[in-house]
Amino acid sequence: MTFIRMVAETATKFDNNMKSEVTVKNMRPESPGGLWDSLKKAAFVVGSGLFFLAAFGNSLTWHLQRFWGASGDFWQDLWTKLHQRFEGHETALFYLGTMLVPMVVFWGSNLLFLLVDITGKPSFITRYKIQVDKNTPVDPVKLRQAIKSVLFNQIFISGPMVVGVHYVQTRLGDPFGPVLPTFQRGLMEVAICALVEEFLFYYSHRLFHHPALYKHFHKQHHEWTAPIGVVSIYAHPMEHVFSNMMPAVVGSMLLGSHISTTTLWYSLAFLSTNISHSGYHLPLLPSPEFHDFHHLKFNQNFGVLGVLDRLHGTDSKFRKTKQCERHVLLLGTTPLNESIPDTPKKTQ
Repeated sequence: MTFIRMVAETATKFDNNMKSEVTVKNMRPESPGGLWDSLKKAAFVVGSGLFFLAAFGNSLTWHLQRFWGASGDFWQDLWTKLHQRFEGHETALFYLGTMLVPMVVFWGSNLLFLLVDITGKPSFITRYKIQVDKNTPVDPVKLRQAIKSVLFNQIFISGPMVVGVHYVQTRLGDPFGPVLPTFQRGLMEVAICALVEEFLFYYSHRLFHHPALYKHFHKQHHEWTAPIGVVSIYAHPMEHVFSNMMPAVVGSMLLGSHISTTTLWYSLAFLSTNISHSGYHLPLLPSPEFHDFHHLKFNQNFGVLGVLDRLHGTDSKFRKTKQCERHVLLLGTTPLNESIPDTPKKTQ
């Protein structure tokens, strides 16, 4: 997912830098939703993914094998030992991989963000804050409320749902096979899961913004107009089921993915949403500008990758902003709000 997000960000940057296009005589005009732009971006994302799989799959696998030893069996040997240790107790192994490991990833990454949010230090991280002077430091009462809600969702909502995932997944495939999936297959399944998540999250998220549902469910999540990492799953239980969990679990469940692939996907999904809500645009990490703008303006940027937002025109205001110009992978050390500063407000 992280790779696909980076490709999408690159596509956005490419689109922003396009100053003009060749006009084709008698071409039908683009619809208000930006269908042509959406198709171009979708083709760029999917095409780049296919190119990566075709051109670099074997090479990357070979380098990984070289890294772990001449035999190239490091991960397989590790899985074999784990598989033998849990033989006859595969259900416990499933829950360790789909609940414990992703939870460690979620809280491990968020503890680092929380340290900065609570203390306002170190300064070499706070200088990358997107909404400057917001939640600096974070309100402790508001933070405790968010953490309680997150723990409730993880224990009493996510837990039972993963039990259901186990039931379905063990009937659609063999998630505990003794042989690990190939690198190429694992990457393909993660890519499919990311696309499924984009589709389901966009439409469920946008549905929860409907006035009839927003005030009862989604308003809780938007209490944070300047989000922090831990509020990525701070949501009403109903929203957590249909907009947080379902988009993330459906892909690997229907694919009958191996437990190793499912664990990797869940961990990447958690890490991605934590970064998107972190409020910090740090070097070499996926840009959180897209979703941060959603919290700021509410009616823009409903998706993850941005493809469906372009299709439906729900990123039209965002694309005219400085935040959109900053929505790229930061490769240097200069914060983007310094290299691409906000336009000075006009004075009367």
